[in-house]
Amino acid sequence: MINNPLPRLDVDAAVRERLLPYCRLQPGDVWHDPVQGHRVGCVDAADSSQIAQLMNGATAQLAIHDPPYNLVAFDERPLADYIAWCAAWIATTQQVLAADSALYVWLGADQRHAFQPLPDFMIMMREQAFRPRSFITLRNQRGYGTQQNWMAVRQELLYYVLGNPPFDVQYTAIPKAVRGYYKTVNGERTENSERGRSDTIRPGNVWYDIQQVFYRMDENVSGCYAQKPLAAIERIMQASSQPGDGVIDFFSHSGTTLLACERLQRVGYTCDTDPLFCEITIRRLEHYRQTGRSGWQNTHPFTFELEPDRFELEDEKVCIS
Repeated sequence: MINNPLPRLDVDAAVRERLLPYCRLQPGDVWHDPVQGHRVGCVDAADSSQIAQLMNGATAQLAIHDPPYNLVAFDERPLADYIAWCAAWIATTQQVLAADSALYVWLGADQRHAFQPLPDFMIMMREQAFRPRSFITLRNQRGYGTQQNWMAVRQELLYYVLGNPPFDVQYTAIPKAVRGYYKTVNGERTENSERGRSDTIRPGNVWYDIQQVFYRMDENVSGCYAQKPLAAIERIMQASSQPGDGVIDFFSHSGTTLLACERLQRVGYTCDTDPLFCEITIRRLEHYRQTGRSGWQNTHPFTFELEPDRFELEDEKVCIS
């Protein structure tokens, strides 16, 4: 089995220098998908004029954002500056959302540094037009080992709304286990499972049935340090949008939101300030259309550019056979 993962593309300067010439987008550019109308921009989430260029007059019914968390693993800035930056992209988000729409924001809580930036972000959001609806926790199956604290196995997801957007109840693959909860309905005594719409349980605000992405999974995109599970994004999308709706993601990274839009018949408007992650986002969509694969298990999006000899060898094998 071939296993040739990329290093973290945000920090490996040598690999970045080799790959940047292959990026279709430079800062300020927007790529338009001629097939489904998706748009990918190398633009700044906090710049209203650049976001207007990305949207090209369209509005969205759903926003799913996964910004950098301001933790030690990423570029840090003073907390007040980080929150001010968040307020700026929240403002650009509101400008392009419909009157009845939903906003989901993944955000971290650094327990080594007073749980920032999560509580500060939540306080900032009190001053915005969005209303809080839920605080969701995604349980990671893999945590960070420690002998001196509880192992950290969570991802925080905040759910806000504008107006009165629709919400379609979702179900997990987990079978209902509770039996014997009786209630009289229309004069008949019914058991809990008889009244439900499904034999499986609804997801609550703790999601423990979705696997965190790692290198053995088909959807893995190596080089991306903060990839969210496709199943989580699709659950959000199915609950808070309809086919044909516009969905925005201002921190595209590995392109998961755009891929979910393609699979669920939404129109994706995604962006990133880094040309490399914009290119990965576009290539992931193209790769899915060509192969049906959701990622690059044991390889990566730039295999042809970094390992041309391997492709020449495979072509020779085809000719020989």
